[in-house]
Amino acid sequence: MSGTNPAPGGFGPPSQPPQQPGGPGYGYPQSGPSYGYPGGPAPQGMPPAPYPPSPGYAMAVQPSNGMGTTGLVLGIIGVVCSLTFFLWFFGVVLGILAIIFGAIGRGKATRGEATNKGAATAGLVCGIVATVILPLLGIALFASVMGGIGAAS
Repeated sequence: MSGTNPAPGGFGPPSQPPQQPGGPGYGYPQSGPSYGYPGGPAPQGMPPAPYPPSPGYAMAVQPSNGMGTTGLVLGIIGVVCSLTFFLWFFGVVLGILAIIFGAIGRGKATRGEATNKGAATAGLVCGIVATVILPLLGIALFASVMGGIGAAS
């Protein structure tokens, strides 16, 4: 036998469940259809009401700093190339590009158009190191080695 209670006579819809004591129970009160709200029926001859705007804030577009990130990447690669004897020329070229991109990215971050001022500054510093400091150290090392060879003879 099924778990429903048929009406007397064995057929028909089951009887209604008993009401719980204490009122209608938990949850939101249910009301009938109201006019003017989305989803409700519109009056005769009226178009349905548009959806109201949702409350809260709209998602703001996050500013990004591709120039600063590019300057950082070029600066790091430039430093690595400048440390290598055979690739020092590429290190100087990449260092110059890192200085340019880092300066542009830092300017954008200062104006509020970009967010990663630190990456742009790091790219600027790495570009300066790859372009100026490491080649000067290489020339000084080369001069000291050549001076040591000439003095030993």
